[in-house]
Amino acid sequence: QPQLVESGGGLVQPGGSLRLSCAASGFTLDSYGITWFRQAPGKEREGVSCISHSGSMTRYVDSVKGRFTISRDNAKNTAYLQMNSLKPEDTGIYYCATTRRRFVCSYDSGVMDYWGKGTLVTVSS
Repeated sequence: QPQLVESGGGLVQPGGSLRLSCAASGFTLDSYGITWFRQAPGKEREGVSCISHSGSMTRYVDSVKGRFTISRDNAKNTAYLQMNSLKPEDTGIYYCATTRRRFVCSYDSGVMDYWGKGTLVTVSS
């Protein structure tokens, strides 16, 4: 059964760093585009970053540009989100999701095929 499992969340002070992982099983991740979403308390879910199936396209929401980096390791069937210079407003549950569409780097939930259950990131002093 295809599934995604996020890990790497936790409590970090402002200015700190975390590296989130998204491990896929039951399917080959390199055939899918990957998107990281997050949802802060009381707010709607938003797309944070995405990478196309080939890795040729990446996107970042304006609020994280220059601080976050998305990547993928096909040999490990895993995607990552490196988060540096974290701010309190980065707090939320982070989800990874995949789309089987090629040549797509998307924040559209409607094209996502699989979702992880999320990992909590809390940025606070």
